[in-house]
Parts: sequence; C-alpha cells; structure tokens
Amino acid sequence: MTENSQATVRVIGGGLAGCEAAWQLAERDVPVALYEMRPERGTEAHLTDGLAELVCSNSFRSDNWETNAVGLLHEEMRRAGSLILNAADAHKVPAGGALAVDRENFSGAVEAALANHENVEIRREEIHDLPDGDSGPVVIATGPLTSPGLGAAILARSGEQSLAFFDAIAPVIYKDSIDFTTAWMQSRYDKEGPGGDAAAYVNCPLDKEQYEAFIEALLAAECSEFKEWEKDTPYFEGCLPIEVMAERGRETLRFGPLKPVGLTNPHASAKSYAVVQLRQDNALGTLYNMVGFQTKMKHSEQKRVLSAIPGLENAQFARLGGIHRNTFLNSPRILDPLLRMKAQSNIRFAGQITGVEGYVESAAIGLLAGRFIAAELAGAAVRPPPPDTALGALLSHITGGHLAGDGSFQPMNVNFGLFPPLAGKVKKRERKPAMARRALDELAIWLEADQPPNSAALVSKS
Repeated sequence: MTENSQATVRVIGGGLAGCEAAWQLAERDVPVALYEMRPERGTEAHLTDGLAELVCSNSFRSDNWETNAVGLLHEEMRRAGSLILNAADAHKVPAGGALAVDRENFSGAVEAALANHENVEIRREEIHDLPDGDSGPVVIATGPLTSPGLGAAILARSGEQSLAFFDAIAPVIYKDSIDFTTAWMQSRYDKEGPGGDAAAYVNCPLDKEQYEAFIEALLAAECSEFKEWEKDTPYFEGCLPIEVMAERGRETLRFGPLKPVGLTNPHASAKSYAVVQLRQDNALGTLYNMVGFQTKMKHSEQKRVLSAIPGLENAQFARLGGIHRNTFLNSPRILDPLLRMKAQSNIRFAGQITGVEGYVESAAIGLLAGRFIAAELAGAAVRPPPPDTALGALLSHITGGHLAGDGSFQPMNVNFGLFPPLAGKVKKRERKPAMARRALDELAIWLEADQPPNSAALVSKS
C-alpha cells in the first residue's frame, strides 16, 4: 500500500463513516484519498457500487432531538456540518417521527458531493494490508463487512481477536402489489414526521387466529444454514431475525415489531391483534420495507410465509431478506480516547467496526475521526466532544466507557444511558429534554473552537 503524498490522508471504506470522515477532512483543506473496494470486490450485503449505500433499513430512526438520543445525535451532526445528515435531510421520505431516506438518491448525493470536492480523490481498489507507522494518517472505516485480507491484518497488528455477530436484512415490497382493501396508511398514534405526514406507514392487520398461524409458519420455515466456522457467532440483539424472536416466545413479536397499539383499522371495527408495518423506502413511494422483519429464512420460504400476511397475499418483492456476518473490534482495549490504534497511532478506526451500531452512529464516529486528524495536521489541540453530548457519549462508550476487560463488549446504539447523569433532582419526564438541552449547549462550546474554513452549502436536493 503506497501513497505519493504523505500530506494526503487515506480513508479506507466508502460507507457512511468513511464518507463522513473524508468530508470533514476535505472541508478543512486536507487532501483525501477515499478507497472503496466495490466494484472490484463485492460483499454479501451490498447491491451497488455506490458510496454510502444503505444495505439494511432506509431509516435513520427517530428525528426528535428533545426526547430521543438518536434524534439528538442527528441534531448534533447537523450542527457539526455532517455530509450524511445533510444528504439525509435533502432526500427524506415520509416515515412518521423518523428520518428515512430514498436510499438511491441519498447514496448518489453523498457520492456526488465527494466526487466534486477539490480535496477528495475516490479510488476504486481493495486494500489488503495495513500501512506502516511512518506512512501518514489513515482512517479505517471498512465497517462490519471488512474484507478477509484486511481483517486478518488488523487482527495481527492489534494482537486481539475481533468479535463477530450476525446481522439481518428486511424484505422490500412494491407498494402497488399491496392490497389496500385490507391494509391502510397510518403512523402510530397519527404522529407527524419531519415532512408533516401522519400516515407514513402501511399497516397490515392480523386477528388472533391469523397471528398464531403466522407464528406457526414462521417457526416451521426453512432457514439459511451457517457455515461451520460461523456456528458460534451470536446475533446482535438490536437486529434479531423475526424467526429468532418468535422462538423466544409466541407473543414476542406482538410486543415488538407487530405491536398493534396506536393504530386504528378503518376496514374493521374490532381491534387488531397484531399489525405488520411497512415503511416507505424510496422518494417515489413505490417501495416499502417491512419494519422489524429482518430474516434468515430462505428466499422461497420468505415468499410463502410473508404472502400469508393479510394485505400481502399478492406482494411482489423488490428485495428479499438476508443475513450476513459482521465483525467489530474490542475497541476499549484496541483504541485510545481519540480513536487511534494503541499499537500504531497513525491508524484511526471509524464506523461500525469500532462497536457502534446504526447508520447515524457509524457516521458520527467518522465525523470525529476526520476532525481529530484535521486538528492534528493543523498543529491544534485535539479536543474530543464533551461526554454529555451524544457524540461524546458514543466516543466514551467505545474507547473506555465500557468495562474493557470483562469480554462483554457489544455493538451499541446511542441512548441516554450512555450520558452522564444530570446534577440534582429532575422529574423523570423532564430528564431526557434536560439532557438534550445540556448536550446542545455543550456542543456549541465545542464547535466554536473547531469550525471548518468552508461555509458553502453541503448538498442540494436534486
């Protein structure tokens, strides 16, 4: 692995974290070489060679910064000049209180912004090995689907073994194949989202008999078999396949992704026993993904089992679900508080490989890695965000907030449990808004000392 100019920072991985890291560097006048191995080498989960492709859901989850930690992370990243959040806002689709995007337009906007930036060069090639310690700053943001060669090199250099888990993908359905004499459009509790739409989800109702038949079919379905070396790999608890949830109890799904609360079926007077929800997946509104329906069922079984859901009898699938093996580092042991590899400080890691879970969380760590390197190259003090911000809480979790030596480090979504407690007594219903306000106040102070030289608009809606 060679580089002509040591002033150029190499960012390995064209996912959300790598793209965000590259953008933060480029906006601070740091030359960047962004490496993406697709299409030279594909993965089990990607369908295109586009940068920042969303391989699972198209949702960035809640956009409410006052009461939801991921919504707060959205707001912090917007204020920090995030490319990923700007592109998401420019290409959002109706999703109730969530921020969901048209995945193709989102990916295209991110790639166009980087391709048109004077400080970014995109290189389509696979990196097989780690650089040496004298080769300049490097960001490794290869994500949970790191190629085998590079993954082996990381393990050898770190002296550790990476952890691994299985992650699943939900099916996507053509909207015009849904039967709306049975299904209906409504957001839970009629909650309006960023676009003001209170009917953002397709809802398919099940009565008790239909629900029990669905569970029986689900438990009897033939699933993909794991390779011998994969059999001891656990699932990530935040993204369990529906059949695994069903195995834990026949009512588990009814209190999870199929919960019927906050929904009123206009086609029937009786309350639904369970409800399957689908969320818009593209700007045209032609594709909808099945919320919480990650699955490892074989493709033929998915069509059989899912087509038995009322309203989906004639469903046409644009994409069927799947499962893939993810890897991540034992970051509390491997990384220092500024995301540098303890064994080789010119290498930083970013994104899901560090042990954060979720699109926004991954991009957030890329944002921090880019800013940290830019500050170092400018000879400035590298200041991590305060731990009572969402950015700082995530950073603290993966670099020391977790018990590093107990062997239980697992991927984590941002949540208020990662934040330091408030001073004094605060009523329970007021705690999250108070923590959010504190976070944004602290973020403003942190950002004041670290503004990029460029102030032009990041991404415009096409």
